[in-house]
Amino acid sequence: MAHRPRPLSPHLQVYRWQVQMVVSILTRATGIIAGLAAFLFTAGLVALAAGDAAWLEFVELVRSPLGFIVLFVWTWALAFHSFAGIRHLAQDAGVGMKIESVIRSSWATIIGSLLVTALVWVIAMMQEGGA
Repeated sequence: MAHRPRPLSPHLQVYRWQVQMVVSILTRATGIIAGLAAFLFTAGLVALAAGDAAWLEFVELVRSPLGFIVLFVWTWALAFHSFAGIRHLAQDAGVGMKIESVIRSSWATIIGSLLVTALVWVIAMMQEGGA
């Protein structure tokens, strides 16, 4: 009996990167980020309940450069995951299932999430005292 090499399973070395792949991967990643960021939100609520000193420490932490980065990424993750969820619901309903529509909605998810994130932070920075 002749020895035949086993077929390889498809993986990232077989496929070229496409926008649909990126959106699929980022949807999972942003879901994880949003879930982990819930701990930050909870820490803020605990600090608020603990009194002025704890709250001021928390505010100092989130206003630090690292805190700004975390909040910015969290904002983008929530926006991206929301847009991706709406896209997914539409596709579950059978809307936008042609390849062209899938590619267009993938780009809309990416661009929309970036625009919403920028809008949120521009509005936040325009408030008295900054974000």
